[in-house]
Amino acid sequence: MQERRLVARNRNFRALLVSSTSGVLGNAVAAVALPIIAAVELQASNFEVAALAGMTFLPWLVLGLLIGVWVDRLPRKPVMMAALVVRVLVLGLLPIGYWLGFLSTPLLFVVAFVAGIASVFFQLADAALVQQAVTPDELMEGNGLITGTGAAADAAGRAMAGWLTTFAGASNTLLVQLTASIVSLLAVQRLDVEEVVQPPAKRPILREMADGLRYTFSTAPLRALLLNAALWNLGGNIAASLLVLLVLRTLGESEVWLGLLLAAASVGGAVGGVTANALGERIGSGPLWRWSMVPGVLGYASLLVLSPGWGMLWGLLGMFVMGASVSWNIVVGSSFRQRVCPPGMMGRLGAASRTVSWGMLALASLLAGLLAESIGIREAILVGVVIACSAPLVALLGPLRGVTRLEDLVEAPAPVGQEHIPKPSS
Repeated sequence: MQERRLVARNRNFRALLVSSTSGVLGNAVAAVALPIIAAVELQASNFEVAALAGMTFLPWLVLGLLIGVWVDRLPRKPVMMAALVVRVLVLGLLPIGYWLGFLSTPLLFVVAFVAGIASVFFQLADAALVQQAVTPDELMEGNGLITGTGAAADAAGRAMAGWLTTFAGASNTLLVQLTASIVSLLAVQRLDVEEVVQPPAKRPILREMADGLRYTFSTAPLRALLLNAALWNLGGNIAASLLVLLVLRTLGESEVWLGLLLAAASVGGAVGGVTANALGERIGSGPLWRWSMVPGVLGYASLLVLSPGWGMLWGLLGMFVMGASVSWNIVVGSSFRQRVCPPGMMGRLGAASRTVSWGMLALASLLAGLLAESIGIREAILVGVVIACSAPLVALLGPLRGVTRLEDLVEAPAPVGQEHIPKPSS
């Protein structure tokens, strides 16, 4: 199989794959455990539970551009290792706080925010190294494999966390996340990539941040990818942030069902990741990207018809479909950005695009909390689904509606140190 050949022949890709997969497993456990700590162990309000989901993404909104400049100026491997160490230390405070009796909602929010800052550093450096660890023609294959195995690890982590929080407690479950971060750290240590780092800059850091934003909005394809992701994250994460409250408080089901729903999305993501390259070659990366979010909206809409008992099965099916859709969209979009972007600009491009698109995840969580308090949990999820519908409309009616292969839009990157900001295209 093509995926096996890539893993077998590329030692650095293997290390990045192990690091990414281990990190996703740990993050999946934390994603389930943190809101359950708030909802069950600390009896936080509906607003606090929903808003907590956005704390790990808030650093993208407030610090992403600045961190992107730093990542372009620094060797990426040490950045990734330092970020993983910080995550281990700060998340370790929660089980210790639970054992010693100082666990609180403010501490939970602070830990989530600091862990989110570490994730910004790690993910921007990781994306830059993937670009340098494989050839341009291997990007779809490599990103598909990383997305697929990551989604499988996400499914395993969420399902395991749903079970563990029931029997061992949510705070104790975070020990799995700490172990996974250590495995990821060991994998990163094995990397041996001759990194392309931006030469020492004499320009003000604010100007370099502006370059990242300008590059992100400079061409029609990049703008379309960004708007699609931003709208999807805003609407979809309103629904996702309320899933804990919907299952535990509205439906009165257990943490096990919550873990299964989240795992179903991740299993779908695994299927989407490993099939993205083949589908892109068969029907074209353009049509795959444009139509990917249509079934995704229907997947989130399944949450509106959930009921206790067998009625939860609709959610399992819907979350599976949603996960596959998101993976197709991510693989195509990420591969295009990595193809078009010069290595010395990669950190700033990733930071600028995620500041906008992932910043929406933070805003969506805050909005979800306000909506849940004011109009109700199910009604707030409906608002999220309606907003999410705008994402496929942007793809289907926007400037990329007639493009069969996004790869054909890519220009050769400029030499390092001579990157230019491409002229806007219509």
